[in-house]
Amino acid sequence: MPKLFQINVTANQGATGRIAEQIGGLAMQDGWECYMAYGRHSNGTKMKPVKIGNGWNVYEHVAESMLFDNNGLASRCATKSLIKKIEQVKPDIIHLHNIHGYYINYEKLFEFLKGYGCSVVWTLHDCWPFTGHCTHFDNEGCFKWKEQCHDCINKKAYPKSLFADRSRRNYNTKKQSFTGLKNMVLVPVSYWLEDYVKESFLSVYPTKVIHNGIDTDVFKPSAEKEHSGYNILGIANNWKMQKGLPDFIRLRELLPEDYHITLIGTSSEEIKHLPDGITGMQRTESVAELARFYSEADVLVNPTYEDNYPTVNLEALACGTPVVTYRTGGSPESITDETGVVVDKGDIKALADTITNMRSGATNITCEACRKHAVENHNQLTRFREYIELYDTLLAK
Repeated sequence: MPKLFQINVTANQGATGRIAEQIGGLAMQDGWECYMAYGRHSNGTKMKPVKIGNGWNVYEHVAESMLFDNNGLASRCATKSLIKKIEQVKPDIIHLHNIHGYYINYEKLFEFLKGYGCSVVWTLHDCWPFTGHCTHFDNEGCFKWKEQCHDCINKKAYPKSLFADRSRRNYNTKKQSFTGLKNMVLVPVSYWLEDYVKESFLSVYPTKVIHNGIDTDVFKPSAEKEHSGYNILGIANNWKMQKGLPDFIRLRELLPEDYHITLIGTSSEEIKHLPDGITGMQRTESVAELARFYSEADVLVNPTYEDNYPTVNLEALACGTPVVTYRTGGSPESITDETGVVVDKGDIKALADTITNMRSGATNITCEACRKHAVENHNQLTRFREYIELYDTLLAK
């Protein structure tokens, strides 16, 4: 029985955690023995769980990151314990997801991987693996990572550094750590990210784009859409500036009164300051509840300024809800003329005009087309089967 060992910041929680869980579920159906190593939170997993470190380890890592720009270079003892577990399990495939998130020491992990010798698959969910600091640089238009990061203009974005700027050192450490592994395949989840990977020091590795998938048996139309008004939905794990919270507030000002906006994932403090016409709700990990929110909405608006291949787009489409998104990263890759509209970043008037046009029927977008497109192109059974095929190919070598 082949063994799969996945590593991610969460287990079955958030987009990357659910993706890892779905991949593991398919692998187990094919007879794999599967382990899920995680550093922060778990929503329960069908795989054999492996907790990396503890809360104190995370707090210490956060402190090192914020004070010394040391993200990914703390968690030394936690990583040593993880390596011992890997040696006990003896996996045939190690599958990495997000290895940032204050829980693992990537330098020690990759030093071990270079000596261990099994095949490694690394799904790239953002740009952190090839920059000296940030997870996204697109909004700032910074491309120093193509040659050498230094004097980071984004050091106070996640992973935040309050004082130090060690982007030059971090870039060099990542380049030294992440290159030189003989048997690794990179899996960017969008063609947009793949293009950037090929311009980075990670270009030495083969790549295979596998778009994110979702469970279309869970994310499906489950509630009637209200006809007394027009319901606009926004969903984010947290509403940092790059997710477009200020844009929703400006959008509300441009729309008639019978348009209502609901934002999922807002904090209690953010909810207090939302204007009339916008309802804020805290984050939920219930996929059934999320499916209901998507189904009740008339449109999902995703005004993201930094993204790779957002699963919220896919989940909305599967629930029969069209998507309006900014031309950001790989976000447009999931949209067709019959399922949504892409507008330029920051063009709030275009957002408002698009939404009113959709309500009036001035587009050829239909709920039926959204659902059909999601089932045919974003079903997890189809998308994540590509990972199992990749595993089998690597084992055959």
